[in-house]
Amino acid sequence: MATILTAGTAAPDFKLRVTPDQWLSLSDLKGRPVILAFYPADFSPVCGDQMVLYNEILPDFREHGAELLGISVDGVWCHAAFAKSRNLHFPLLSDFEPKGAVARSYGAYREEEGVCERALFVIDGNGVIFWSYLSPVAVNPGADGILEALEELSNRSEQNGPAEDSSHAA
Repeated sequence: MATILTAGTAAPDFKLRVTPDQWLSLSDLKGRPVILAFYPADFSPVCGDQMVLYNEILPDFREHGAELLGISVDGVWCHAAFAKSRNLHFPLLSDFEPKGAVARSYGAYREEEGVCERALFVIDGNGVIFWSYLSPVAVNPGADGILEALEELSNRSEQNGPAEDSSHAA
């Protein structure tokens, strides 16, 4: 199994296609929690179940102010068809060219098969990985770990108050 990035590591920034003419970068979402759900392939049975589950509990993620991003090496047209067929309401990002470059930067690429690992990351508002999990590729990891991480992150934020803007520090 791969070795993915762990908690406390700065999340590598990226810019990936959401549609043929629309891009999204991790830095666009700075200031709020981000869930990265790397998955092997659109239309595979386990991936379909996993993404549909996340779609169903999207309100729970958003209750914590979190944005969910699905990432695989499939192209934007494949993502569009998959999202439409499953009625998904969150962005699917295409790590297509150079193939798997973002997945590699997170340690979540399966060289032998040329697809992403089934890896999850919760990134805090400062762009630091708060929680990560690598699931066996044939196993749907569910959402409990993500929800627990978001809850812990929310509790930490409440205890520490609003984040200090270090650019104004003396």
